[in-house]
Amino acid sequence: MSLTLHFHPLSSFCWKVLIALYENDTAFVPHMVDLGNEAERAALLKLWPIGKFPVLRDDAMDRTIPESSIIIEYLDNHYPGRTRFIPADEKLALQARLRDRFYDLYVHLPMQKIVGDRLRPPGKQDPHGVEEARARLQSCYGMIDREVATRTWAMGEVFSIADCAAAPALFYANTVMPFGDENKNLTAYFDRLTARPSLARVIKEAEPYFRMFPQEAR
Repeated sequence: MSLTLHFHPLSSFCWKVLIALYENDTAFVPHMVDLGNEAERAALLKLWPIGKFPVLRDDAMDRTIPESSIIIEYLDNHYPGRTRFIPADEKLALQARLRDRFYDLYVHLPMQKIVGDRLRPPGKQDPHGVEEARARLQSCYGMIDREVATRTWAMGEVFSIADCAAAPALFYANTVMPFGDENKNLTAYFDRLTARPSLARVIKEAEPYFRMFPQEAR
């Protein structure tokens, strides 16, 4: 089999790529990486010196592709399926990439800031940074709620890379800071995402690892 995905089932950015793979039933070998294992971490660093997953290895083309957005576009170009993640129209493609970056940078990263703060040792927390992250999420919730009011998916009626990015970002964001009753359109969009078979499969496969997710200190 040509494709191997180096990943962890709890990683939100790995979810993004898994959704794309499952959308098109793309054949690949899943290789779970335990960053706490020195040998496995060293092997990942050899593939991608930054040491972050997901990383896709394509033996047929002798290429190593890091970064979730780049991997999805690579799959779209070289292993296309029934779901095309980047629209053929240039203007729509730009909008899809913009929304992909929006979810990664303005929903995903603030969520990770909140989660990461829970992992800090006592006395090392960053309450100001967490407050800023929560404010960013609240602002983004409102933007998304307005945007999806008349849309099925992030780009309209067609599932795209934007939805691959939105799904894990919103799943974990809703865990650390629920959407609230005021964001009914966002909640409905999220419900559509979680009902989609690709994301439902990703969530099911991650369930055994949810115990590792850091809970808020009481």
